Amino acid sequence: MGSVRAHLRMDVAFVSEFVGEQRVFRHVDTKTGRSPIKVGDTLSLERGYCKKVVEGRLPGLIPDTSKVQEALAIPETHDVPIGSHLGVPLRLRDGRLYGTLCCFSFSADLSLNERDLIMMKAFADLITYQIDTNLERARSRNEKTTRIRSVLRSDAPSIVYQPVYRLSDMTVLGAEALARFPNEPLRSPDKWFAEAAEVGLKTQLELKAIRGAVTRYASLWNAGSFFLGLNCSPQTITNGGFVEATAGFPPERIILEVTEHDHVSDYDELVRALKPLRARGSLVAIDDAGSGYASMRHILNIHPNFIKLDVSLTRHIDADRAKRALARALIEFGRETDCKIVAEGVENEDEMRMLRDLGVHAAQGYLLSRPISFEDLRLLMSVGMSGSIPSDVQKSGANLTSHRWLM
Repeated sequence: MGSVRAHLRMDVAFVSEFVGEQRVFRHVDTKTGRSPIKVGDTLSLERGYCKKVVEGRLPGLIPDTSKVQEALAIPETHDVPIGSHLGVPLRLRDGRLYGTLCCFSFSADLSLNERDLIMMKAFADLITYQIDTNLERARSRNEKTTRIRSVLRSDAPSIVYQPVYRLSDMTVLGAEALARFPNEPLRSPDKWFAEAAEVGLKTQLELKAIRGAVTRYASLWNAGSFFLGLNCSPQTITNGGFVEATAGFPPERIILEVTEHDHVSDYDELVRALKPLRARGSLVAIDDAGSGYASMRHILNIHPNFIKLDVSLTRHIDADRAKRALARALIEFGRETDCKIVAEGVENEDEMRMLRDLGVHAAQGYLLSRPISFEDLRLLMSVGMSGSIPSDVQKSGANLTSHRWLM
């Protein structure tokens, strides 16, 4: 807007939005700082030039307001004063009138001509494109905010649990809690959390999922020493609220799973936030290791108790030398740092056999068990105490024979 004002050698340029019976000055640019209006000011539509230009009662191009009788009848012409004026409507893509783009000078300028008005209209097209884009972004953000707040007020997300197995003897060690969203639009959980992050509600959504996970899992305390893996972004850890969300749940049975995909802007801050959680007995895992560079930075800075190999690394690892080489490097790193390796996404016997041969400590994946409901998990955990595998557990694909956590 400053460019069009400077090109036309005008004193003031502004964009006004028509809101009800008022016009609101959204952008103002001046030559010397001398201006009768500033951003945020409001004025009745009946005053000034804007509405009259839009309705055709005033021409868009007025080189000398003293020569236009309708302009002389406007008080602002004398009060400001306005000696010359250019104004064009701002219409959005859907045809709605947004407001006007106007320029004026305190004195007449007889050099203004129709070419200047054409240029003003071209600038108006650019401005309305940007306004349309901004309005669409605002509309989209409002929709996303409404959607996430609706989830926060509902019973969602529901929680399922994917059992984790020790590969040496196929003992069940615990489970990772996973959020599921029945809400519309139907989509993967990562998209729900990403959308929540966009509108500043990711921490609230994560903590809601965490509370839902531990509330039900707590009833398994007397069934053994099973751990519970909870996905938690670095932002949620540093923002606080985790201890309150897990209140009453044995902290020594919690594994905080920090995903590779979460950006960490300040590792010192994250390490400080993790310190009291670790002091309470909670452990830390780096999730999705091997899927990108960020996981390596997480590992080196956070010093986790567990490294979870991403599915992109475990998939077909039996047939891929490069994947095996990377897995071996992480496993050797784990041995040197007293960090256990857990494989995610195990889907066939050859993958599991190779992971076991490589020295991976534990695994989870569809070969072993799909994510299951809490009721099925309870049945699974009861196997070790009952001495037999309930039929419901057999149908779910969970085939473990012990309930103890022997990490």
